[in-house]
Order: sequence, then structure tokens, then C-alpha cells
Amino acid sequence: MTDRVLVTGITGYIASHVTVRLLEQGYSVRGTARNAAKARRLMASMMHAGVDTANVEIVEADLGSDAGWRDAVKDCRFIQHIASPFPLEAPQDREALVPEARAGAQRVLENGFSAGAERIVMTSSLAAMMNQPGRGRERSYTEGDWSDPDWSKLSAYPISKTRAELSAWAYAGAQGFKDRLVTVNPGIVLGPDPFYNGGASLSAIRDMMNGDFPAVPKVAYPVVDVRDCASIHVKAMTAPAAVGRRLIAAGQTLSFAEIGEILEAEYPTAKLPKFEAPSVLLRLMSLFDDRIKSVLADLGHTPTVDAAYVTSITGVVPRPAKESVLASARDLVANGAVVLS
Repeated sequence: MTDRVLVTGITGYIASHVTVRLLEQGYSVRGTARNAAKARRLMASMMHAGVDTANVEIVEADLGSDAGWRDAVKDCRFIQHIASPFPLEAPQDREALVPEARAGAQRVLENGFSAGAERIVMTSSLAAMMNQPGRGRERSYTEGDWSDPDWSKLSAYPISKTRAELSAWAYAGAQGFKDRLVTVNPGIVLGPDPFYNGGASLSAIRDMMNGDFPAVPKVAYPVVDVRDCASIHVKAMTAPAAVGRRLIAAGQTLSFAEIGEILEAEYPTAKLPKFEAPSVLLRLMSLFDDRIKSVLADLGHTPTVDAAYVTSITGVVPRPAKESVLASARDLVANGAVVLS
């Protein structure tokens, strides 16, 4: 009998690539989606790209409701809990995303462990590691680092990821399931978009190339290619040394200015920003543009990661960040999301 894996939020960017990796390795997939019609459109895109989706089953389930989760986890050997709220604009309420993210993780873990899942891989984020007061201009982060969700500079998304992951580990520990939980903490996720669902992950590249940003903020993030991120997720299901660990999915750090330079060399006609905006100007602009609020805490900070242990555990070697940037741009142009002059 083929082993079944539950993938929550299957229509998402990371989740769709995880699904492809699972199918390539002979697993069957049960994917959850809030909207079955959207999931069917993803399946059509996958089939158009040459993916055999015969072993994919779609069920409707919402992180904000108990309905459907008991049936969703039934007979699944492994669970990939990837779904999480990720708005393009930061909500005014810093805690707005927490109830769904935290309660959703709780529902998946409680139902999954009760149904006998051997291991649950939960997608967290570097945002749950690298947001702390007093961190300085540069810092290298490890799996032992945690963001401070009460730090006043934080916006809704990193707060929700931090509180959801803290809650997941607390629950697993209290129930004696810590050796059946793994979290994956990706940096900024770039790479190809063959299924037209890059969305929020690729929005910065899209907006930069379309001239929506006359200048870029002075921020930098560790980059992970979505293909490598998916491979880490799949390896985390069965790698013996992954249990009870937080796996950093990231490699080289790039600033937005460096991303712009990479894009300009390949796409000289794109409407790319020409300079970094002064931080004081961005703080002023954030009063009128909620998109800018999400990067305020990171202004002037250059994070790096110590993720060699992840390669040792999973065998996944992150590809060069430049390759991921250009793969993003190539598909955004091909999909019509970026219009070159």
C-alpha cells in the first residue's frame, strides 16, 4: 500500500513544491484547501507542467475550524503542516494572525498525533528566530534562537509564526510527542513558479521589476530556493536525526539592493529601483503604506544563518541565491506577472 502524506494548504507556493517531491518519491498525497476550486486549478497547472496528479486527493479544511480535520489526517503516515496565514500587507492589529496560526497548528498536531501519524513536519519561519531587541547590525542565527513576540517593533506575521511554533513545541512536549515533530524554518523563499502560485513569496521580485518601488529598503534576508525548501521538508519526514529539531532552510544572505543588481544584469529593461531608501523616509512612509511596516524591524540588520547541520541531516545543499532570484524572474516574466519595457 502506498504511504499517504497529508499536505495542509496544498495550494501554497511551498506546499505545491512539497507535493511534487512527494509524488516523485512514490507517496500519495491528501491535500487540504480552504477552497476546493482553487485546489483544482492548481492540479490543472500541475498537469499542464507534466506532473502526474493521479495520487493526489483534495479535501476542504480550514485552519480556523475543527470541521474536516479528523477525516483529513486519517490513514496518513506523515503530515506536512504548511498552511499558515500570510497576508501581503501587515494587519494593524499585531496579534491578528495569531489565533488562526496557533489554533490551526494545534488542530493539525492534536488530530494527527491522535490518528497515529509517525511524524509531523511543520513549516515555521526564520521570522520566528531572528527578531529580538538588541541583536545589533549583524548576527548569525542558529536553531536555538527565538524571536521575541512581545518586541514592539514586530509586525503581525513574525508574531504569528513565533507564537504558533512555540505553542506547537509546548504541546508536543506536554503530550510526549516531541520525537515526532520537526519544524522547518525557511528564509525568504524564491525560485521557479511553474504553477502560477508564487504569490506573496515572489511579490518583492515582481514589484521591483514592475517599477512599483522607486527605491528599496536597506534590508537583507537569507534566501532559500523553493525546490531546496521542499526537499528539506520531505527529507525531514524520515531522517532519523531530524526529530525534535528546528531545521533552518536558508543559505546565502542577499540585500534587496543586491537582488536588484542581479536582476538588472539579466533584465536591463526592467523598471528596477536605483537606490536604497533612507530608513527615516521608510518609517515615515510606513504610516501610509502597510507593506512597509513588515520590514521596519529589519532595517539596517544583516542576518546570516548557521545551517550546515541541516545539510548533514537531510543531504540538501542550498543552491546559490542568484540562481533562485533569476528563476523567480524568469517565471514571473513568462507568466505575465512582470511586463518588461
